[in-house]
Amino acid sequence: MKLDSDEIKSLISQREGYNLEFKESFSNSIAREICAFANASGGKLLLGVSDEGEIRGITTSNAMISRIYDVARNSDPPIKVEISRKGDILVVDVFEGTDKPYSVNGKFYVRDGAKSQQLKRDEIRRFFQEECLILFDEKLNYDFDLEKDFDEVVFGAFLEMTRTSPVLEKDDILKNLGLLKDDYLKNAGVLLFCKKITAFLLNATITCVLFQGRDKYKILDRKEFEGDMYSNYQDAFTYLQSKLNTEYIIKGGPREEKLELPESALREAILNAIAHRNYFLNANIQVYIFSDRVEITNPGGLPPGMSYADLGRKSMPRNFLLFRLMQRMGLVEKVGTGILRMNHAMEEYRLEKPVMEANENWFTIIFKRPELERASFEGRGKTTQKTTQKTTQKTTQK
Repeated sequence: MKLDSDEIKSLISQREGYNLEFKESFSNSIAREICAFANASGGKLLLGVSDEGEIRGITTSNAMISRIYDVARNSDPPIKVEISRKGDILVVDVFEGTDKPYSVNGKFYVRDGAKSQQLKRDEIRRFFQEECLILFDEKLNYDFDLEKDFDEVVFGAFLEMTRTSPVLEKDDILKNLGLLKDDYLKNAGVLLFCKKITAFLLNATITCVLFQGRDKYKILDRKEFEGDMYSNYQDAFTYLQSKLNTEYIIKGGPREEKLELPESALREAILNAIAHRNYFLNANIQVYIFSDRVEITNPGGLPPGMSYADLGRKSMPRNFLLFRLMQRMGLVEKVGTGILRMNHAMEEYRLEKPVMEANENWFTIIFKRPELERASFEGRGKTTQKTTQKTTQKTTQK
């Protein structure tokens, strides 16, 4: 993108930063800056400008420009750049890469504030994870023993739920599902069919906590669920259901039961946490129940390429293999529809839409509880009240 004189002056008036680098002269360090910008969100190199923002000018030549293009072209993979001259300044516009990570001479660089830093081995691994270039659910789990650790009962239930014929051998079914390779089960399969998840994935559990009041000062009850994925989902919902108010409505026929918050929305939120969490992070899913709200939190913020404004409009599953299998089980529907369904369910209950909060490490869905809860929270399980409309409200504390 060519810049006019005013835009150049505006850039120079800024300090060097995440997307802007000044270079007084041409040097081999330009390769590092180009790589770092491509691994970040793109940026501009201004050659002929000092670190202090003073225009020193640079004598350019076709050979110099060719060398810069060679650096970009010889990167792994190649990086897109555009070069333009403006007076005594050479502008190198580096585009954000669409095939991260990028390396030059076998080294990886990223922007750290106004500087480009080489990544160490553990940082490279984390970078791959954050960019979803290493897919947790696709990784083979070499510790899992198909004979000792595989839950045949859970597998049988899965076949029934997905209407998969059991005629084939177990290994063939797992291969067809994309879960078995070289006689090793992938992590998605471990999540689905393990007997005890903490034997292999310590963080793939769900913690449910009931608090007194609106803060975390006093814990009334706590449960940890450590089974297979489907069992954890069902157990977490059952626990949550038991801590919320249920209204029994009698209208002359069989009584109707109505949870204070829509069951479908709560189930959707738990499934969303399981399907979209970052399993590389050393933290588990949390279901917190307060007197005025329910919070369901999963490790991992929004995936790369997705913004807060995209919520409810599009989705980028972090664990696509796991998500696809959950679809086959009938647990989730199309990608990107979960939040819309939660909103619709809350509207049908005439309740506020759930609030979504996200940062780089966490994603939280918050359901505001109806006012009827306030009076009965402390006495849960002790009272049953009847109204003149022959409606009873039952609260249980376990």
